[in-house]
Amino acid sequence: HIVFTPKYRRKVIYNQYRSSLGEIFHRLCSYKGVEIIEGHLMPDHVHMLVSIPPRISVSSFMGYLKGKSALMMFDKHANLKYKFGNRHFWAEGYYVSTVGLNEATIKKYIQD
Repeated sequence: HIVFTPKYRRKVIYNQYRSSLGEIFHRLCSYKGVEIIEGHLMPDHVHMLVSIPPRISVSSFMGYLKGKSALMMFDKHANLKYKFGNRHFWAEGYYVSTVGLNEATIKKYIQD
């Protein structure tokens, strides 16, 4: 279970940005063989329940996901650079928790 936010926790994940991010996340995860079990894009943060293969560390996957998705968002929506500048779409850091027996609980939490 991972959670991360746009820089300055801006409420920018809506309308066309929301659909673009959904497509981008699915594409990037499929490139790495990561399965998105559940996901929800909130206006000011992202929740994802993912299954990352053991050969990929969580930190390298998060660096890849946040870095590539930011570049792809700025390429697709050039007007974002005026709001964020310097091509930094995501805030530093992220939250991660491993999911064991409570997977159903986490899925329900993300859905709601």
